[in-house]
Amino acid sequence: MQPDESLVAAAARVRPNAWAPYSRFKVGAAIRAASGAVYTGVNVENVAFPQGTCAEAGAIAAMVAAGETRIAAVAVIADAPAPVPCCGGCRQKLAEFAAPDVPVTLATTAGARAVTTVGAMLPGAFDSSFMPAG
Repeated sequence: MQPDESLVAAAARVRPNAWAPYSRFKVGAAIRAASGAVYTGVNVENVAFPQGTCAEAGAIAAMVAAGETRIAAVAVIADAPAPVPCCGGCRQKLAEFAAPDVPVTLATTAGARAVTTVGAMLPGAFDSSFMPAG
């Protein structure tokens, strides 16, 4: 799989808006919905840890607020020595709206890229099939 450079660019454009006064670790995320529309998000920290919000969660919330519920591709960017993987909570959030084969481009501001899938990031994901019928 090739990195989705248009999504990386969207994530990079929004990343400076992150609210990260405590960690100084700004993250940007961009999601392409099934419609082709792109939604972005940034991490928003809070002095009352762990009350902050991850960039991926912000992008998902923007997508859902716009009335969409299917993710076609994801990109996440941070200023780090290597591409930073999504946290466990965000992996589960992505799995709620994305098929296992949805590509995820992880990027650094220095140009490093890694491409994976939602399913590879969260094997054995908990999904609605485990919920009781009702």
